[in-house]
Amino acid sequence: MPKVSQQYRDARRDQILTAARRCFLRDGFHATSMQDLFAEAGLSSGAVYRYFTSKDDMIIAIAEENMLGIVDMVHDVATRQPDRPMGAVLADILEMVRARHEQGGLGSIAVLVWSEALRNPAMAGRLAEMLGRVRGDLSEVVREHQGAGDLPADVPADALAAALMSVVPGYIMQLAVLGPATVEGVPDAVRELWPRSAV
Repeated sequence: MPKVSQQYRDARRDQILTAARRCFLRDGFHATSMQDLFAEAGLSSGAVYRYFTSKDDMIIAIAEENMLGIVDMVHDVATRQPDRPMGAVLADILEMVRARHEQGGLGSIAVLVWSEALRNPAMAGRLAEMLGRVRGDLSEVVREHQGAGDLPADVPADALAAALMSVVPGYIMQLAVLGPATVEGVPDAVRELWPRSAV
């Protein structure tokens, strides 16, 4: 029997998650059955179970994919571009969120995941871990800006990072529930709210 390549396995896993995302966006997590997922993916139950042991595993995988771009972007800024204005950092994140929402429903999936995390401790734990990484990296960016005099130095960096992070869920909620037109211009507004100070 020929060996299956990693590229094939990755493609099959993506096929399953893409089908699951369509089902979840259409019917929600709880109304979607495993049979629905098999049919949407066009695969047998055995083929799907080779990659995911349960519907919850798929939900967590999709939630992690949703967050990964944001985690990577904030980490990149924290480690390689710490001198960028805070407004520019947040605006880039919002623009990436919108692009990923248009490609695959990121905002709608995020809202579903947040509500699911209220009842699913495993998902809540993974979400907390990812958000903790974002907050830690953003705190480093904030400290750099505090040192440069661009942000108040008398407020803990972690608290400022948490406040800045709060912008993203509000943007996602409006994007998912009210539509893209509602958030038109928000990234530009964020750039203006937190420009680099003249020091």
